[in-house]
Amino acid sequence: MRKRDILTPIGITLGFIMIMLAILSNGGKEGVNNFIDIASIFIVLGGLVGSLLINFKYEQIKLFTTVFKEAFRKNDSKIPELIHLFIRLSDHARKEGLLALENEIEDVDDEFIKKGIMLAIDGIEPEVINEIMNAEITAMEDRHYKGRIIIEKAGEYAPAWGMIGTLIGLVLMLSSLDDPSSLGPNMAVALLTTLYGTVLANLVFLPMASKLENKTEEEIFIKQIIIEGIIGVQSGQNPRILEEKLSAFLYGDETAVPSKKVISEEKVHEA
Repeated sequence: MRKRDILTPIGITLGFIMIMLAILSNGGKEGVNNFIDIASIFIVLGGLVGSLLINFKYEQIKLFTTVFKEAFRKNDSKIPELIHLFIRLSDHARKEGLLALENEIEDVDDEFIKKGIMLAIDGIEPEVINEIMNAEITAMEDRHYKGRIIIEKAGEYAPAWGMIGTLIGLVLMLSSLDDPSSLGPNMAVALLTTLYGTVLANLVFLPMASKLENKTEEEIFIKQIIIEGIIGVQSGQNPRILEEKLSAFLYGDETAVPSKKVISEEKVHEA
């Protein structure tokens, strides 16, 4: 089960708390009611949903919930764990041959790794493996983009519908200048729709789309490491050399899984 990314809900919650504190600090509890307007909510949310339905196919709209949830989840792959895995596979392949890896990868959950190792076992040329795996990365990137674009468009449409609500409120206000009692409610619609649309865009949709884009880039980075590891295993690279090569991908705050046991076994093997 994938871990939750707590920073996304923390960020959204913190943003709304700061807005509420700003309202309470000036208007008290009574001031909160001044920032709740059902008509404004209908205009922004109704217009936003309508725009998305027009813009996207039904199949893409169905992905909205799935893509939205993805921003609250962490990527599973850890670079040190991948390095440790490929060191072990490299050591095993050098000792018992590539065919022995078929049993080794049965417990591996990552289908991308399994596919690459099976291609290596089948004797596919490294260049061809690289092309096949990169084609899968391109397809994955395209799928992620098609899902993420819905969130990005929601971030674009929300402020626009806020402005439309503002125009509606201004028209209503100007058309009833002879009735002072209606000026307040109409002005509320005019201003609150802009507020709702702007908050939704800049606190929810746009940051979430940016986070999804970062997650895609991270996943591509991880898969590139996997490709390097698979080609290294297939070519029979020394586990120590492969470890040094893959360790170059480590971030500054990560450390590779110790491979002293593998290294000592490699020394015995070479002796």
